[in-house]
Amino acid sequence: MKKLSRTNTELILRGNMVHAILAIAVPVILNSFLQTVYNLTDTYWLGKIGTEPLAAINLVTPVQNIVLRFGLGATVAGSVMISQYVGAGKMTSARRIANQIFTVTMVFSVLCAVSLALLTPAIVTWLGAEGVTWQHSVSYLRIVILDMPFLLMVNIYQAVRQAQGDTARPMLLNLLGISVNMALDPLLMITFDMGASGAALSTVLAKAVPAVIAFRLLCNRRETIHLTRSDMRPDIPLMKDVLRIGLPTALGTSMFQLGFLLMYRNVLVYGVDAVAAYGIGNKINSLISLPSISIGSAVSTIVGQNMGANQPQRAHRGFLLSMLMATGLLFTGGMILSRPALSTAIVRIFTTDASVIAMAGDYLRIIAFWCWTNAVHDSIMNLFQGTGHTEVTMTLNITRIWVLRFATLWFFQHVMHMGVESIWYSVVLSNGIAAILLAILYFTGIWKKSRIKVRA
Repeated sequence: MKKLSRTNTELILRGNMVHAILAIAVPVILNSFLQTVYNLTDTYWLGKIGTEPLAAINLVTPVQNIVLRFGLGATVAGSVMISQYVGAGKMTSARRIANQIFTVTMVFSVLCAVSLALLTPAIVTWLGAEGVTWQHSVSYLRIVILDMPFLLMVNIYQAVRQAQGDTARPMLLNLLGISVNMALDPLLMITFDMGASGAALSTVLAKAVPAVIAFRLLCNRRETIHLTRSDMRPDIPLMKDVLRIGLPTALGTSMFQLGFLLMYRNVLVYGVDAVAAYGIGNKINSLISLPSISIGSAVSTIVGQNMGANQPQRAHRGFLLSMLMATGLLFTGGMILSRPALSTAIVRIFTTDASVIAMAGDYLRIIAFWCWTNAVHDSIMNLFQGTGHTEVTMTLNITRIWVLRFATLWFFQHVMHMGVESIWYSVVLSNGIAAILLAILYFTGIWKKSRIKVRA
């Protein structure tokens, strides 16, 4: 794996750029697919149990994501910073950054997991859930939130490896986790009749297995970047850099998830069936968007390493090629999946409720048709991420949901009187406008000056 990292770094800095993009993006696509399968597995089996448990999970999942995304801000910052230090050949400093991020993230994850487990009933009540939906929501969230330390452990490992150009081993870890999850879901949910609680417990156990392995691998001293007690001691200059780059990412992504949570309150107005349909559509959309997310992730690594090596023109070329590849893939896939017969057939995999099928199928057709705008959005976001301009990504994340999403939702609801379809169209329109705004910012050229100071 050390040889693989060196080979991919050489490819990123001096090799064929298309090969470099594929070398990083293909394992990330597979890795992202496996992460999505975690959610789809729960959705599939809960759909077999009934609409109430399915709606309950869809309702509370954003709560977990709000805190999780805040924690992931540090790992994202770490990946970008480590990639620039790797590009500059400063491996000792790269190792110190990894250790600082590990300490902060693990303390944060344990404190948040315990706090949210205690506050779960109050949170679910605030969301507006009642009766059986409230019971399923509390049971699920109180257990599943305990997977935060495990999930962030795997993400720290993934950030460290990806910054060095190695995306293969994190993919294998997630393959192990999804295998455990797929085996435990039907066992706990159906055989032991644990319902939503079984879904949560299987997810926690499935995350714990790869997390233990990830920790052991991070402690391997034969790797250039590994965990050591001496490097975990607070390094004030490095910690300031991590906070300067990571805090905007953490705030932007967590505020986006908070807005996403409030969107569920708006969906709940149209009933439990609408919540279930919205959740199914979003999960399937996450599969459609895999090429965009994964190639975008490759952008941050390629841009980061080349900016660290003082090769801005090569970084720009990598970004442009990545965006073209992602846009082409999403446009083609979206045109196929937006066909009514296919979208309805896919939705039927996850539910037998006729009302949910009709709404989810309609939502899926709309978001699939316009999903190519996500490729433009994700590529430019990761260009700014890779150059350390996380204040831009924070502003756009917050604007996309708190301004664009809710403004378009109000327009479709109160001016156009479109009912539940207001939700569907507010999603695609706000995403499209956000992509246009990012394109405008890209042409200003502010990304050309990296905000990450590579220290000795």
